[in-house]
Amino acid sequence: MKVKIDIDCSPQEARAFLGLPDVAPMQEAVLAEMQSRMKDAVAGADMEGLLKTWLPAGVQGWDTMQKAFWAKAMGQGEDNK
Repeated sequence: MKVKIDIDCSPQEARAFLGLPDVAPMQEAVLAEMQSRMKDAVAGADMEGLLKTWLPAGVQGWDTMQKAFWAKAMGQGEDNK
């Protein structure tokens, strides 16, 4: 025997029916706090210093790395000589 019950209600109605708390205000507050912290972190970030850390040789280092990547991708790397 199969019994199938279809209940058509919104998530808010289901939470209220089951006695669960409404956490939407808390989620909004946490999200707003996270957004403000992320904006502060990005505003205070030193992008030039970050790039210098990642690419010590600057633009020339990036060009060299990119050329080596494409040479390897095209099968012209040092292993194929």
